[in-house]
Amino acid sequence: MGKLYIVPTPVGNMEDMTLRAIRILKEADLILAEDTRTSSVLLKHYDIHGELLSHHKFNEHQTVEGIVRRLQGGATVALISDAGTPGISDPGFLLVRECVRAGDIEVQTLPGATAFVPALVSSGLPCERFCFEGFLPQKKGRQTRLEALREETRTMIFYESPYRLLKTLQQFAEVFGEDRQVSVCREISKIHEESVRGTLAEVIAHFTETEPRGEIVIVLAGVMNGEKPVKEKNLSKNKYKQ
Repeated sequence: MGKLYIVPTPVGNMEDMTLRAIRILKEADLILAEDTRTSSVLLKHYDIHGELLSHHKFNEHQTVEGIVRRLQGGATVALISDAGTPGISDPGFLLVRECVRAGDIEVQTLPGATAFVPALVSSGLPCERFCFEGFLPQKKGRQTRLEALREETRTMIFYESPYRLLKTLQQFAEVFGEDRQVSVCREISKIHEESVRGTLAEVIAHFTETEPRGEIVIVLAGVMNGEKPVKEKNLSKNKYKQ
């Protein structure tokens, strides 16, 4: 029986790679990588020279059947993404689902780096209950998703591009109110890691003056006890275009 390992990789600092992750990648018969060029840098750094195969959102439907067959034949396969834990806003779900459906393949996920966890814990916002929203739809469905979160009481977590950050924060202010607390964490575990905390109005002002760079995680407070959600507005769809 084969085994599929889901292996987290660093989101920034190379030292965030675990000893177990390095061992598994060295022992694997096949390593599936989101971008082989990006992953080759990491693998070379840790002297890992196994077979490498591209597995990303544009080809996973075509490659998953062949990978499952190799696993059923007894192969040990490790899945990595460019950064963080596969399956979290990255390819991984489809392969795991098909391995589980096959019934004779063991799936094991290693603990390790995931960008939203350090961003949430360091935000200063409640983190005992939260919802992970990942990337919002860029156009179709964006307004609907935001409106559905208007009365959310849990802390909310979003991924965003630095190029869309300011527009997204402005949309949040329209839906949730400019006094809502937020933390914007960027460049997690890298040299220039930074968390900008405050009200949406304050953080919008900061990034209006300072151009955001790097990978972004937005941590937004939910509706607090006794707080009334912002009254729904009739927002035009073009306000949500990027």
